[in-house]
Amino acid sequence: MRNTRLWAEIVIVLGLSLGASAVYSIVSLVAKLTAGPPLGQQSTALNASRSEREWLDATYQFLDVFFALFAVALVLYLLWEPGRSAFRRIGLDLRHPLRDLGAGLALVAAIGIPGLALYAAGRALGITVAVSASPADWYWWTVPMLVLSALRAALTEEVIVVGYLFTRLRELGWNRWTIILAGAVFRGSYHLYQGFGPFLGNVAMGVVFGWCYARWGRTMPLVVAHWVLDIVSFVGYPLAVGWWPDLFGA
Repeated sequence: MRNTRLWAEIVIVLGLSLGASAVYSIVSLVAKLTAGPPLGQQSTALNASRSEREWLDATYQFLDVFFALFAVALVLYLLWEPGRSAFRRIGLDLRHPLRDLGAGLALVAAIGIPGLALYAAGRALGITVAVSASPADWYWWTVPMLVLSALRAALTEEVIVVGYLFTRLRELGWNRWTIILAGAVFRGSYHLYQGFGPFLGNVAMGVVFGWCYARWGRTMPLVVAHWVLDIVSFVGYPLAVGWWPDLFGA
């Protein structure tokens, strides 16, 4: 009975969050593959403008971040037990700030450079779409909003896919490497809308992050690393387009 309830909880949580994203991502990839133009000649946009009116664009984007974090709040609530904080349970706290920061930045170096190389290889091979990571029009609030968007992605993915899912799958009796590999493939699945290159890159990232969590028992370094990687991707995108238009241009 307990296992049945845990599986029902997992399905509900993922159906309300990244599981739905994975399904939409797969459908998006199928649509791109059957659209006619080769995958490498197509593009997708992240953090795109939501309205031509500036104040409305800012409002929509802020609300996107705000409401997405309710899924994070939900899993923290589900992991909370009497006398046992969910934050401490998955290592999402400030007990070791310097250690977490150092580990997070080390992960940035380990993941960021190979990730960029894999994206470039995917573009060259025509198996990755051009990813536009920031809006075309920039305002005074654009950079802070991109930083918030990066934080949303970091918290959503690392808390749900690592902290929550690893905890529940351990309770269901899964072994360490089965959990790590399952989580990594799941992480890759909701990036499939970007093509096969980002799928493979995120699977690799999932293996590394999963191994680190299994070893450290803390999601905070993973959140730090993911946040920094996405800030660099989102805010640095216009520079990347200018320097390498063939790779990052649509």
